[in-house]
Amino acid sequence: MSEPIIQLKNVHKTFQIANQHVHALRGVDLTMRKGQMVAVTGRSGSGKSTLLHVIGTLDTPSSGVVALNGRDVSNLTDKDASTFRNRTVGFVFQMNNLLPEFSAIENVIMPGLIAGLSRDALRERANALLQAVDLGHRLEHRPAELSGGEQQRVAIARALLMEPPLLLCDEPTGNLDKKNGERVEEILVELSRRTQVTMLLVTHDNELAKRLPYQVVMEDGNIVDYGGSW
Repeated sequence: MSEPIIQLKNVHKTFQIANQHVHALRGVDLTMRKGQMVAVTGRSGSGKSTLLHVIGTLDTPSSGVVALNGRDVSNLTDKDASTFRNRTVGFVFQMNNLLPEFSAIENVIMPGLIAGLSRDALRERANALLQAVDLGHRLEHRPAELSGGEQQRVAIARALLMEPPLLLCDEPTGNLDKKNGERVEEILVELSRRTQVTMLLVTHDNELAKRLPYQVVMEDGNIVDYGGSW
């Protein structure tokens, strides 16, 4: 059996809002291995996005252990977390966060430029990824010249540029119509299988969740149910 890509042990996250303590995560345990694709569902406020942010080192747990790819990332400094994310985690959010002044291929290569890699090698990799998401004819188009579905496909290519072992998706089809949403879903699943990336996908779409081999349901800050062959 392969080593865990994600391992959470008794993870809590508490926020201070005004004079109240909000318990977003309440002792979450979760283990995911290479190539697993897991959908996280649950009502708004159940802790889904907080879970993803803590796993992705965008936030730190109040207590407990978060280990990614064999490394404890529970208390990284901001600088170390940023470096770690760049090499280890790809993100696809509901808002694609593309830079409007840059072309599709320039947006895709951005994580590699931040890492100090060769622009020529990055463009070759980005070209292949944009071809894989059916955007080979849109390499030099800026975001404003692309549809919402095309922009989200650029975001998927960008997330995979650094060949991360982990892909985190937060409502990736939430802003898309049914047709474009289904196409983005197909591409996410297809590329995840092809690259054997471990994918954790937060969604309100139960139909999308059922397309993934594994599911977890969150309620009141904890995992309350599992689907698939865990």
